[in-house]
Amino acid sequence: MKFRVVFVLTLSLLSTITFGQSGQSNQIVGQDTLQNPIATAVPFLTIGPDSRSAAMGDAGVAISPDANASYWNKAKLAFLDQEMGASMAFSPWLKGLDSDIYLFYLTGFKSLKKGQVISASLRYFDLGNMQFTDDRGEILQNFNPREFAFSAAYAMKLSDMMGLGIAGRFIHSNLSGSINNSPTSNTRPGNSVAVDVSWFYTNDELELGGYKSTLNFGADISNIGFKMTYSNQQQKDFIPTNLRVGTAWTTEFDAYNKLTATVDFNKLMVPTPTVDEFGARDNPSLISGILGSFGDAPGGFSEEIKEFTYSVGVEYWYNDMFAARGGYFHEAAAKGNRKYFTLGLGLRYRKLGFDFSYLVPSIQNHPLEGTMRFSIILRVDDATNTSSGKPSGLGDDI
Repeated sequence: MKFRVVFVLTLSLLSTITFGQSGQSNQIVGQDTLQNPIATAVPFLTIGPDSRSAAMGDAGVAISPDANASYWNKAKLAFLDQEMGASMAFSPWLKGLDSDIYLFYLTGFKSLKKGQVISASLRYFDLGNMQFTDDRGEILQNFNPREFAFSAAYAMKLSDMMGLGIAGRFIHSNLSGSINNSPTSNTRPGNSVAVDVSWFYTNDELELGGYKSTLNFGADISNIGFKMTYSNQQQKDFIPTNLRVGTAWTTEFDAYNKLTATVDFNKLMVPTPTVDEFGARDNPSLISGILGSFGDAPGGFSEEIKEFTYSVGVEYWYNDMFAARGGYFHEAAAKGNRKYFTLGLGLRYRKLGFDFSYLVPSIQNHPLEGTMRFSIILRVDDATNTSSGKPSGLGDDI
C-alpha cells in the first residue's frame, strides 16, 4: 500500500473529492467534472471550528470579535473588551459515512494591557478506526488516524479603528502510523510549522437610515508554512495556505434589535496542479508556489476565478441574548462543488454562551449533509461593558 492512497482518502473525506493517479478530471457527488482540483496535506486546517461562523456560511473574518477570532482573524482579538475568555467547540464530522470522525477545538485569550492580547488554541481531528491493507488485500494494521495543530497568537491595536495579528502553529498529522510495507512505500507521521498574518478595521460611528451602524473589514493569510511529507523528502505536499478577506455591516435598530450582514472570500494560495507532456506533476518551491497561485491555472483567468470560494451570512440579535443566523457557502463545481446552506442559534447569559449550527447541502446524499457544530463560550472576568451599560458577557461581544 502506498501512502498516497491514505492521503487521497483523507482529502476525499474532507472535501468530497476523489482524485485518480492520472491527474485527469474525476467525478464527485452530483456527477460534476473537476478541473485541476487543488490538493493539500492536512485539509482539516480549513474547517471552520466554531458554530457561530459555521451558521453564517463559514464567514468570520470581519464579524464582531469573540474568542474564536483566534481562528478567523487574530487581529480582532485586540478589540475584545474582556480580560480573559475561552471557547470550546465540537463537531461530529461526515457522520453519514462514519460515526467516529470528529473535530475538537479549544481556544483561550488573555489581555496583556490595553490593545494587546495573546491567545492559544488546539485543534484536534480524529478520523476514527481504519483497517490498512496491502496491494494483495492482506491486513497490515488497524489504526486510528488523527491530526492536531497547536497555535499561539498575538494581536495589537494600531489605533482605535485598526489592528494587526500574528500567529505561529505546529502541525502534526499521523494518518497511518509507521507502515513499512516495502522499501518504496514506508510511511511516517508528517509535521510542519506555519505562521498567520491578520488585519482588522472597524468603524462604529456610521449611520444607516438614522440607525447606528458599524462597518468592519478583515483579512487573514493563514498556514504560511513548510510542505509536509509522509514518506520521503521527494514526496512533499503543500499545506493549505489560505487568503481570506471579507466585510461585515451591523445596524442597531434599537436597544434590543441588531442585524449583521457579512461576506467572506477565500483563495487557497497553493499551486494549481499541472502535468507536463511526460505525465510529471509540477513541483514548485514554497515561495514560488504561494506567489504564483494567483496566475498559474492552466485554464487562465476563467479557471483562476473558480478557485475562489465565497460565504455570505446574516446574524440577528435580540437584547444581546438570543441570536438567529443563516448563511450560504459556494465553491465552483469544477473545483470541489461544495455548496451548502447553514442555519444556527445562539444564547448568551452572563458568563456563558452557547451556539449551534446545522449544514444543509444543495446536493442530495452529500457527505456533509446534517453536519452539526456545538460551541461553548466562557467569560472569565466580571468587567462591565461601559459603552452599553450592560454586563459585557452578553451579546456577540462576549
